Amino acid sequence: MTEPARILVVGGGYVGMYTALRLQRQLKAELRAGSVEIVVVTPDPYMTYQPFLPEAAAGSISPRHVVVPLRRVLDKCRITIGEVHAVDHAKRTATLSTLATEEEGSGNVELTYDELVIAPGSISRTLPVPGLADYAIGFKTVEEAIGLRNHVIEQMDIASSTRDPGLRDAALTFVFVGGGYAGVEALAELEDMARYTARYYHNIKPEDLRWVLVEASNRILPEVGEKMGTYAIRELRGRNIDVRLETRLDSCEDRVAVLSDGSRFPTRTVVWTAGVKPAPVLASTDLPLDERGRIKCTARLTVEGVEHAWAAGDAASVPDQTSDVDGALCAPNAQHAVRQTKVLAENVAASLRGQPLKEYAHSYAGSVASLGLHKGVAHVYGRKLKGYPAWFMHRAYHLSRVPTFNRKARVLAEWTLSGLFKREIVSLGSLEHPRAEFELAAAPPPPKNGPKPG
Repeated sequence: MTEPARILVVGGGYVGMYTALRLQRQLKAELRAGSVEIVVVTPDPYMTYQPFLPEAAAGSISPRHVVVPLRRVLDKCRITIGEVHAVDHAKRTATLSTLATEEEGSGNVELTYDELVIAPGSISRTLPVPGLADYAIGFKTVEEAIGLRNHVIEQMDIASSTRDPGLRDAALTFVFVGGGYAGVEALAELEDMARYTARYYHNIKPEDLRWVLVEASNRILPEVGEKMGTYAIRELRGRNIDVRLETRLDSCEDRVAVLSDGSRFPTRTVVWTAGVKPAPVLASTDLPLDERGRIKCTARLTVEGVEHAWAAGDAASVPDQTSDVDGALCAPNAQHAVRQTKVLAENVAASLRGQPLKEYAHSYAGSVASLGLHKGVAHVYGRKLKGYPAWFMHRAYHLSRVPTFNRKARVLAEWTLSGLFKREIVSLGSLEHPRAEFELAAAPPPPKNGPKPG
């Protein structure tokens, strides 16, 4: 018997999950016959639907409904929880570690493959800002979103109980760096949540909370257009949010935010959402990369100049076939990523069957962004919307895009219940340290009497 052709999918995010999902549909007969095997290597056993992270942070959606379990969705694939550290495509091998290899102490293992789909996604793009690594938090994972929610409520608890005015001011000051989707939506949703929560504190008013958005360029939300971006700034400032354009964070050492415009203020919360960069594993491959560190691809989503290798999404530099500009590339966003996976899966299946490949071409439809409950902006197919219609479109679009009917139904049920009942304002920060209570109980009792004088 011949060995099955192994398709290795590196990454279980947008591109990895959707590609594997479509491959197991395209190759149903081959998988049943055992002539093809799909292996997905991913650090987490779930795909995070990142557009829902702000609402998860605000408590509108349960964290478990923001993620999609890969083993349930990809039931015809082999899921390996681990991390790919290097790829030698010339030898068709990937070097990876798994949870088992870490426990065994056996070191990395090599996995051979026939077709490679590399989709590790991106990580936060940080800058050498003093204090950033010590005090800031990102906003790319569900763990960060829920941790940030717990942190905001804990800061309100600190401010409510302290007698130190300096500590109170620092606890109630929240700085978000980056005026893209992640920064603006996270700030807007959390400000909504914190303003609502303040009514349950006897000594905190909504106007006591200070929210600062720091953006290095002269606009926010560039994807929705200049007019809607200007409206978003006006909407945020109308809620007493301090929007600083053409401003950078120079330092956050010792819990003091120092901005490039000379402003200085104590803060216990710095959220960094200033862009992303390709995953580090791309630099450990023998695949061609562009100047930004992304994999050079053709319009067929094959890796440029290489056979049996494919890529899409954040990690790929894909030509934009619909643009009139020479050398234009597809924007690294979810809209392109999800659509690219359909062409990618069809082309991988066609390649295995010796059939011709398709080219990816999609005109950008537009963008929607939430600015908190019942507020938003949208620029879709040339039409501009704001306020409630844009917010409703934001929810409708993402509900249609989140994978599986199960997840759609659960999210819709939570939105319905949150509209009927009051917000949850509980901080569960202790979940981040589940053994703390037991360690305290299991610790030996302190000595009853101090040491006797010698």
